[in-house]
Formats: sequence, C-alpha cells, structure tokens
Amino acid sequence: MTDNRPIEERVDEVVIGLADPAECESITRLAETDPEVAALLDRARLRYGELDDTAEPVALPDDMWDRVAAALDSDVEDTEPVPATTVVPFLRPTPSPKLLWTSITSVAASLLLAVALGWMLMSRVEPTVIAVLVNDAGNPVALVEGTEDNTTRITLLGPTTVPEGRIMQVWTKPDADGPPVSLGILDRVESTQLGAEGLPTPSVNQLYEITFEQKGGSPTGLPIGPIHGKGLAQQPL
Repeated sequence: MTDNRPIEERVDEVVIGLADPAECESITRLAETDPEVAALLDRARLRYGELDDTAEPVALPDDMWDRVAAALDSDVEDTEPVPATTVVPFLRPTPSPKLLWTSITSVAASLLLAVALGWMLMSRVEPTVIAVLVNDAGNPVALVEGTEDNTTRITLLGPTTVPEGRIMQVWTKPDADGPPVSLGILDRVESTQLGAEGLPTPSVNQLYEITFEQKGGSPTGLPIGPIHGKGLAQQPL
C-alpha cells in the first residue's frame, strides 16, 4: 500500500525509531537516490541528536522495586469478597521485576518523546522553499530552508572544512536578473538560522549559494570566493 503521508513525517519517524523495519529500509533506499530525501534524513538526525544531547540519565531509588512490589501485594491482599452479581476484573499474574521495569521505562520514554516532538513541531515554522546545495562533484553539502518571513535555516550536511582565514557566507538571488544578496555569515561550522529584511518571499528556482570569503565577509558585497555549494529552491515535498 502506498504511504501518502508527507516525506518529512516519514523521515522523522524513521529517525526517532517509530517506523517499522520495512519503512526504515524504504526511506534509506530512497535517500540513496534522492538528494532531497537524504538531506531531510541528515537534518532530522541532527535535530533529534541535539535533543538526545540534552537528556541526562536519572537513577531510580534503590528501593523502587520493593515499593512497587509492596503496592501490588497490598492491592491483592486488600481485595474484599464481592456479591455474585458484581463483575470481578481479571487479575493478571504479578509481572517479573525485569518486565515491569521495561514497561515503566518504555512508557516514560514514549511520553518524553511525545512532548519533545510536539514542542518542536509546534515551534517550527514550515519552509516556503527548500534548496539542496551541491559542490562541484555533485555531492550535497548543505540544506537551505527559506520561510515566508525570510528566515533562512542552513543545515550543513556532513563534515565541512573551511580554508584557513576564511568564513562561509550565504547568498541568494531574489531576482534572477539581479545581483546576489548576502543573507549572512556562518561563523561556526554548524547549522545556523539567518534573518534578512527587505527581501521578497523566497520562490521556486531562486538561487542559493555558499562561498568561502575572507573573515568579516566579502569586501565587495558580492561573492568573490570559492563556491562551497549552490542550488535552486524547490517547493517542499
């Protein structure tokens, strides 16, 4: 059966471990042939990886199981005889400590993931356009997401080596016949969000580019350094 859900939702489920093995294999194979899907997969791994980094392990009290077992025993011992007309619930056997602990941790992890995922989806502005920037060898090096308010998210794909004494500068051409316009400088080799004022809403086939410029940015206001990657904007899948 064909899965008609948005590809972003399917990729997120694969990364956070909610997809079944068949779906994981399907997305992995698709990413091998589709640079946009590969970029979405890398971006999701980076995004949820940052979430994992914020989680700190919490040790349970030493008497955790004793307290749970005591509560379960108390529930069974306090059961009073009931009239014949009352429906008696089925009492399951007392689970083993290992099984009960696995259930508790699974529920806690699911709740934490649901809350975190909901917060991220609610706070994230959906992009108007997406561009996969590729280098001269045709390899994807960055994912650009442009929103309606001209917030631009840059996600670097894979390791990036910046020449000594250089920085990365992001450019776009709102007008195909006009000059490139700087969106800002990437002073760190990591995903960054840039803001630009006075530009029209990003559109399909708009050019995006990253170049290596001297520290402080291009002195001419135009890209003059080596090109790290470039690509044309497309509508999100």
